[in-house]
Amino acid sequence: MIPQNFSQWKKCITIDCGIPLTIAFAQQRLKVYENLENSETKKITQLYGEEHLDHLIQWFKEIAYAPDYF
Repeated sequence: MIPQNFSQWKKCITIDCGIPLTIAFAQQRLKVYENLENSETKKITQLYGEEHLDHLIQWFKEIAYAPDYF
C-alpha cells in the first residue's frame, strides 16, 4: 500500500520498516528528493508519480523542520 497521508507514511517508515524518523535522516532524504536530477528521485517519480514525490518531500519537511509535530 502506498501511504496516502502522514500517519500512514509514518507508520510505514517507523513500524513496518523500523527506520527512526530523525531530523538528520529527514534532511538527508530531502537532499535526495528535492534534486530532480538524482537517479533515486527519478526512480521514485517513475514508480509512484510526482504527486507521491511531493508528499514525500512535504512529510520529510514536517520531520526536518517541525520535529515536535510528530
